[in-house]
Amino acid sequence: MKREKRVISLNAASILPDDGTAGTLVGRVWLPSAAGPSVVAVRNDGVYDVTADFPTISTLAEKADPAASLRNAKGTLIGELDELARNTPPDGRDPGKPWLLAPVDLQVLKAAGVTFAVSMLERVIEEKARGNPAAAAAIRAEVVRLVGDDLSKLKPGSEQAMHLKEVLIAQQAWSQYLEVGIGPDAEVFTKAPVMSSVGAGMDAGLHPKSTWNNPEPEVVLVVSSRGKIVGATLGNDVNLRDFEGRSALLLSKAKDNNASCAIGPLLRLFDRTFTLDDVRKMDLNMTVQGEDGFVLEGHSSIRKISRDPEDLVAQTIGPIHQYPDGFALFLGTMFAPVKDRDVAGQGFTHKPNDVVIIESPKLGKLINRMRPSDECEPWNFGLTALMRNLAARKYL
Repeated sequence: MKREKRVISLNAASILPDDGTAGTLVGRVWLPSAAGPSVVAVRNDGVYDVTADFPTISTLAEKADPAASLRNAKGTLIGELDELARNTPPDGRDPGKPWLLAPVDLQVLKAAGVTFAVSMLERVIEEKARGNPAAAAAIRAEVVRLVGDDLSKLKPGSEQAMHLKEVLIAQQAWSQYLEVGIGPDAEVFTKAPVMSSVGAGMDAGLHPKSTWNNPEPEVVLVVSSRGKIVGATLGNDVNLRDFEGRSALLLSKAKDNNASCAIGPLLRLFDRTFTLDDVRKMDLNMTVQGEDGFVLEGHSSIRKISRDPEDLVAQTIGPIHQYPDGFALFLGTMFAPVKDRDVAGQGFTHKPNDVVIIESPKLGKLINRMRPSDECEPWNFGLTALMRNLAARKYL
């Protein structure tokens, strides 16, 4: 039996960065009149369709200076951001009017895992608990005693890190998660298929058989085919802790389900107002609001990341692996929910209709409602549909 949906609403103020449209903001909009998506510039005086200049976000990212290119594109006014935002949530949407989409398209959706000390420790707990949340609390103290809870200053792959590895092996406390957390090689995996991500205001999906899961608030970098980082946005790398805890080989099932990759609300391109150093100093706050009155608050700081964003990008693209249309890279999170929701010792897990708000002053707010994946809007507009649509509009 399907549960009645909780209605959420958006407006411009609820998604824009603290400095409004001062930065160079680009997004994607579903344009009913074109029966397809358009690339848009979000400006102080409205939202402009610039698809004639940049058929895709990936096309824009390939420019020598994407921010300058977007500013120089005249575009066609399609409306106010307030109007588009209000029409974005699936409930009550007017299908004849535009709405917001995730601000990426042809980029491969990649994610870096175990990039923060706290996250790494939680992965070790997942592995040892083997998907049993009741066992997690008991072994958390043991792992912290052996490993410590502050590895943010430990450089992965360093001599010090390798010594720690030897000590942990001797104590039979070594883990595959510690290997990628402090070893020389980062964990970088494919999060979801190209064009499958959902944007702000949309339902984010959880596998209906999962009973232990959580949001993962993250910064998402957008990278060109040349490996150049051109901007950033927010993401929720929805994670099924029970699936991954049972076996690391279930990672794809834990990560890749309908609507399980949320990105948005807008892509902020690097310019004089926003640089990679701003990303390095970025703090993310997250709030989960349940219909049962439960509130979970979380925080993640890129300042404490164990691997620099440029190192993660360099480990993703290069002579060994190319991405002709670029990629979007989740940087990982230090957030690890341990607050009990229902029963003491059982920890946190989502319930249907939870609203997740991920925010950062420079990137705005990504707001999504959690639903079972099979109750989210089905993904039915892929690469073939996009190419046909752009060709029919004479943009290819």
